[in-house]
Amino acid sequence: MKLPRTFYRQPTEEVAQQLLGKFLIHRHGATTLTGRIVETEAYLGPHDLACHASKGRTKRTEVMFGPAGHAYVYFIYGFYNMLNLVTEAKDFPAAVLIRAVEPVRGIERMKQNRKSDLLHNLASGPGKLCQAFAIDRSLNGADVCAKVLYLEDRGEPLPRFAATPRIGVDYAGKWKDKPLRFVVRDSKFVSKR
Repeated sequence: MKLPRTFYRQPTEEVAQQLLGKFLIHRHGATTLTGRIVETEAYLGPHDLACHASKGRTKRTEVMFGPAGHAYVYFIYGFYNMLNLVTEAKDFPAAVLIRAVEPVRGIERMKQNRKSDLLHNLASGPGKLCQAFAIDRSLNGADVCAKVLYLEDRGEPLPRFAATPRIGVDYAGKWKDKPLRFVVRDSKFVSKR
C-alpha cells in the first residue's frame, strides 16, 4: 500500500522511525527501482540547528515549507544528491533524510548507475542511494504520494532499530548529539559513517 499524505503529517521523529522497513520506489523510464529503507535521520524544523531551515526560508529550502509528502532533494559537496521527505504541517519546515536502503528490485540498473557490483555498497549512504536510484534535483518538490517516486508499506513489522546521533552535523551545537538517526539493527546496508 502506498503511504498516504497523512503518514507524512505526523511528527518528524515518528516518521523517521516508521519509515524503517518501508519500501522506496522510483519508476525511472522502463525500470522500477525498489529498496527497503534501513536508515533515516530526522530534521525537526527551524529550531533544529542541523536542519537547513534553521537558516530561514530560502530558494533551496522552499520545498520544506510546503505540504508534507513531497521530496526535498538537494545537492551537496558538488557531487551528491540527497533525498529528504517533507513532514508535519505546511510552513513548518521539517524533513526526514533517507540515508540507506537494501536494494530489492532493479538491482542491475542500480549497479549500472553506481558503476559497482557490490550489492551492500549500492545504496549504503544518502549520496549512493540517490545515484543508485537515479534521484536528482529534477525530483525536488515531487509529490511522493504520486506515481513516480513514492513509498510503500508492504505489511512488514517495524524492524528492531537503534537511535544514534546524526552524521555530518558537527556545526549544529547541542543538536549534533541528538539521537535522531535511526538504523535497522544488524543491517549490512546501513551507511558506514
